[in-house]
Amino acid sequence: MATIESEAEEARRKKGYAEFLRVPAMSVGVYVLEVGGVDHQTPHAEDEVYYVVRGAARFRKGEEEQKITAGDVLFVAAREPHRFHSVTEELVVLVVFAPAESSPS
Repeated sequence: MATIESEAEEARRKKGYAEFLRVPAMSVGVYVLEVGGVDHQTPHAEDEVYYVVRGAARFRKGEEEQKITAGDVLFVAAREPHRFHSVTEELVVLVVFAPAESSPS
């Protein structure tokens, strides 16, 4: 059984992302960005839901930008440009791709 903490530790070891569940309809992982970290992701072919477990940062989706903190839920449609930035507290995010991510990190 996966826990957010064990998967966050795995993501830190992998320098950012650790997938822990994959079925054809979805994949799930944990994304971690350290304070001041840079989010290098590019748009994905799948829809995404992000749940911010802890941390503080800013999030840009298209032309929209917002501050995010623990408890926030974000939706990003497939192929929509987006990224986290200005991380002021280590960011730990649960990520759900639907369908499963076509090119996992």
